[in-house]
Amino acid sequence: MNTLSYGLLSLLTKNSRSGYELMQHIQPFWSAKHSQIYPLLAQLEQKGHVAFVHVAQSDKPDKKVYSITEQGKDALRGWIAEPTDEPVTRDELSLKVYCIGLVDKEQARKMLAVREVYYKKKKERFNLLMDKIQQGSEKPLDQLEIGDDAFGMYVLVHKATMKVDTDLYWCEWMKEKLK
Repeated sequence: MNTLSYGLLSLLTKNSRSGYELMQHIQPFWSAKHSQIYPLLAQLEQKGHVAFVHVAQSDKPDKKVYSITEQGKDALRGWIAEPTDEPVTRDELSLKVYCIGLVDKEQARKMLAVREVYYKKKKERFNLLMDKIQQGSEKPLDQLEIGDDAFGMYVLVHKATMKVDTDLYWCEWMKEKLK
């Protein structure tokens, strides 16, 4: 199985989802298209890692809602124990900054300002998500432990918030460099 297959199983550990919902929820972690997800779901179903039910819809075709099986959870446990690949980084801004000396400071500041707005909006979304996680948690977030349902999402959103804080700090540092 590939990493995307395990990612789909991971998302199903919290609740059942349709293929479309899985495609939407995998995006923060992994870039994937419908054309990748649906064949993988069929393979996961054939292997016994997921099961599905047909849900009738009045104005649309019926949809399949997938759930993880015990066999799927066992596969995830094995995958978690395996070594993790190095992260893949693709950052167009970094490539532009590498050769930023080709443009004047004003153009560089404009590019930076656009990215800073992006980071600020991203941080707002993370803050809203953190509020939502807190509302669904019986404990204060800083007291969550590995067995708690919200733990995985909490630590991932916290990590993402730390990254965006670092990106915003870098923007401030860059503004000083571009004065």
